[in-house]
Amino acid sequence: MLAEHLSANSGPSTTAANTALTNPAANAADEPVVACFSITAEADPQVMPRVLELFAKRGLIPSRWHSDLSGRRRDELLIDLQVEGLGREKADLIGHAMRQMVPVLSVLISEKSYA
Repeated sequence: MLAEHLSANSGPSTTAANTALTNPAANAADEPVVACFSITAEADPQVMPRVLELFAKRGLIPSRWHSDLSGRRRDELLIDLQVEGLGREKADLIGHAMRQMVPVLSVLISEKSYA
């Protein structure tokens, strides 16, 4: 994929570049995207390393990670994390894997992009 974007002679890259110049809206898909995950889980010490492992085995490092204990008895773990350059399909796949973890109660996924 990277070679496609760098090669001036390849057909798809040249076509995409010409389309982006004539139609700025077509370039919106190429803008940097940040995948945002909000995870609620039982307060269990194994949750954080297991969540991080899902990114590590794909060679990704979250650009932001914040976790808190919450709930009346501090028995819930809230994790908010962001990963730059993660496409929607991979984010959904990782979110699905998180939902399969027994201590995880919910996973919300969103994305933000920069104008």
